[in-house]
Amino acid sequence: MNRRSSGQPISPLTVLALAVAVFAVSSSAPLIAFATAPALAVAFWRNGLASVALTPVALGPRRHEVRDAIRGSRRRAGMFCVLAGVALAAHFATWMPSVKLGTVATSTALVATQPVWQGLIAAGQGRRPSVPGWIGIVLAVAGAAWATGADVGVSGQAVLADVLAVLGAIFAAVYTALGERARTALSTTTYTWICYGVCALILLAVCAVAGIDLIGYNSRTWAAILALVVGAQLLGHSMFNYALQHTSATTVSVLILLEVPGAALLAWLWLGQVPSTGALPGLGLLMAGVAVVILGAGRSARRRATSVPTEESLPT
Repeated sequence: MNRRSSGQPISPLTVLALAVAVFAVSSSAPLIAFATAPALAVAFWRNGLASVALTPVALGPRRHEVRDAIRGSRRRAGMFCVLAGVALAAHFATWMPSVKLGTVATSTALVATQPVWQGLIAAGQGRRPSVPGWIGIVLAVAGAAWATGADVGVSGQAVLADVLAVLGAIFAAVYTALGERARTALSTTTYTWICYGVCALILLAVCAVAGIDLIGYNSRTWAAILALVVGAQLLGHSMFNYALQHTSATTVSVLILLEVPGAALLAWLWLGQVPSTGALPGLGLLMAGVAVVILGAGRSARRRATSVPTEESLPT
């Protein structure tokens, strides 16, 4: 049985929350592919509407924290929120077009390499990955190269989609690294409200410069956009945050990888997208590598935690 670090079994409510979260995030790429609106416009509405939904809480119970983040004692954390918003905008501006240009399965798998890039960022900061971490990185990179190589024979557009998905993963890793710095001093609500708002403003400016229409879509597209906001953007992340209070981050991170087969299955059943048979071995290798990276990072974190003396063990 899967257990928390405290030795207690995971409750049925936590299992339900994880199941809802995985389904919610798995629907993201199929909904993006289904929507007939431009990818950047969908990205703007996804973040803009999410920010609006969080506004009553951010400017209500959290208003003092927001004020401190903007011009008070937590301005440094607020700066990291803004930078995270910039990175998030870059993530959506690269990954979401890749879903439109390629297949849901490949795009979702490649953007799931985010933990690999986070490991490399940590290595650049002097926190070198463990041996299993390096093995996972090699496996994931080899799998990504295999999948992209299979797409070379499909079309140049498919290769461009793969490159954009990898860039989306890199920007997602930067976004996460910056978010970790911000959340040391701010609540999740304040952080996400500022971050989503900055992201939406940047995407709005990009759409305006590029002449991308933000309105005039059919009802099915608006329904897809709203489903993205409620599902992947708000409900999915909320359920994962709830689960993190009741189980380990490693467990949650590994389960997030279920988004890849989940999205591929939804795209097959709903959109008729069949993954390339030549790319499937590479995607499998990629997922195995990412799982090894996550598990290796989890073991390293547990070793560091047990090596730090507790208050009771300190000499008096």
